[in-house]
Amino acid sequence: MLGIVLVILAAAVVMFALDRPRMDYVALLVLCVLPLTGVVEIQEALSGFSDPNIVLIVALFVVGEGLVRTGVAHRLGDALVAAAGHRASRLTVWLMATVCLLGSVMSSTAVTALFIPVVLRICRQTGRAAGRFMMPLSIAALISGMLTLVATAPNLVINSELIRRGEAGFSFFSFTPFGLPILVLGIVYMLVARRWLPDDAPPLDGFTKVRPTLRHWVEQYQLAGREHRLRILPDSPLADQAIVDSNLKENIGANLVAIQRQRELLQPTAKTVLQVGDVLLLDFVAPEADIQSWALETRLEILPLTGGYFTDHNQEIGMAELIVPADSELVGKNLAQYGFRTKFGISVIGLRRGVRALEADLKNEILQIGDTLLVIGPWKAIRKTLTFGTRDLLPVHLPVEMEDVVPVPEKLPHALAALALMLVLMISGLVSNVQAALAACLLMGACGCLDFERAYRAIDWKTVVLIVGMMPFSLALQRTGGTELASEFLVQWTAGTGTRGMLAALFLTTALMSMFISNTATAILMAPVAMTIAQQAGASPYPFAMTVALAASAAFMTPVSSPVNALVVTPGGYRFWDFVKIGVPFTLLVMVVVVILVPWVLPP
Repeated sequence: MLGIVLVILAAAVVMFALDRPRMDYVALLVLCVLPLTGVVEIQEALSGFSDPNIVLIVALFVVGEGLVRTGVAHRLGDALVAAAGHRASRLTVWLMATVCLLGSVMSSTAVTALFIPVVLRICRQTGRAAGRFMMPLSIAALISGMLTLVATAPNLVINSELIRRGEAGFSFFSFTPFGLPILVLGIVYMLVARRWLPDDAPPLDGFTKVRPTLRHWVEQYQLAGREHRLRILPDSPLADQAIVDSNLKENIGANLVAIQRQRELLQPTAKTVLQVGDVLLLDFVAPEADIQSWALETRLEILPLTGGYFTDHNQEIGMAELIVPADSELVGKNLAQYGFRTKFGISVIGLRRGVRALEADLKNEILQIGDTLLVIGPWKAIRKTLTFGTRDLLPVHLPVEMEDVVPVPEKLPHALAALALMLVLMISGLVSNVQAALAACLLMGACGCLDFERAYRAIDWKTVVLIVGMMPFSLALQRTGGTELASEFLVQWTAGTGTRGMLAALFLTTALMSMFISNTATAILMAPVAMTIAQQAGASPYPFAMTVALAASAAFMTPVSSPVNALVVTPGGYRFWDFVKIGVPFTLLVMVVVVILVPWVLPP
């Protein structure tokens, strides 16, 4: 029977390597075929769906979605920009540290997808090539799997194998003594190795060729000359006045787009009362001398405005391009007659006729069929206009930044509370890890961080099915003697080299397997082998299990080793060999660290 099981395993590995058919389909094939051999029963093959670790993985996907939807992850990205500035070395250090921190409690794939637009935004602001930062991003995301028990699926798979064999399993921070040194090593390594990465890949590759950005519109519509930022000084007559009484339009023809109050960007209404220190974002056309004269008269401080302003505030304020169709009531009217701001809560700040953006005072411009209007306002108002708006205007383009807008930023404290509760329960051991994660999911749902529909969509069912489908192989190989055969081969191969030699061979075998199949599937196959080697050597299973877990996360060598690597290929402008020349030496360095540290921290 061992031969049949090995043939099925080899076929699965080949299909994984070719990515034909898709991985979850292969896993379902295994679930269907393996019970036909008689080695495992159908109930045993399907038992993975009831495994607590599978439920834990599902719950962690939901927790990660809650962190994204409430803006926890985006706040970390903004903090990264503020801390790193424009220095490439500092940016690399802060980027890798931040990604690792977040990846230790949520999916590394989700973290990578989240930080790709953050890195692209930084590259646009600094004029640097995205290729210099995308690989440090992916390496940090993979290292994050080495920091905590719940950071990645292979850790949970191996922990489940330990518990199944009657061992106590790993604690939440069992991985941290190994992950932190490897993180430091990774940061130092990438500070040196990033010079070997492509520096000619445009920062916007593959992400903004189809859809425009806010910065693009600022340049296209020449908003830098139309939009103005002015701060209300203590002795200004505008202070403590409602907008309806401020006569901004009458005095200088200005349209108040937004109010920046401390760190919050407010959407103004007629009853909004202006305060000292408020920064007014105004849209109007006037000679520079008139603007300075009016600012001096009303005690307003003129502040600089660049295209980056809109990008920096893209969570609060958005833009969209709308076109005037042939049957629109706007044809032959101007914006003042239509009452655009009153109807939709957004303002028109740009008008393009053909390929030319008009520079005239827009409120008096007579609109024609085919005119393209650039509107600005809160994202909620823009979405409402597009969804329930009017047949008088049709959407043409939405900016790339709209994909990154946080849907429920007001629920951020609730998401942090749910995350803190989960971590406290996991670390304290008061309840099982799966109960702690489920409690966090329920709390996020009860607080409105996400609903059931979005929670279900957040789950990567492909990964779940892959793990469950490959689980029966572990039992089949044990019953047919496959794990004993593999472990005996590794023991004989490393004879005379001691524990560290066996750990090195185990790490290398696991890392090489991860080049061709997913690291989760590799962990499922190698966990019983590691346990058997420990048993044959009369040693503790913990150092061997830990070595497999760390090696499964060390998928640095090819772009197909992990979904994390695949995500950064296009925005980084990488080729296959870029990963080989960076990943292979780093994998060997990680192996050396693991072989030295593991027997010291976890004596065999």
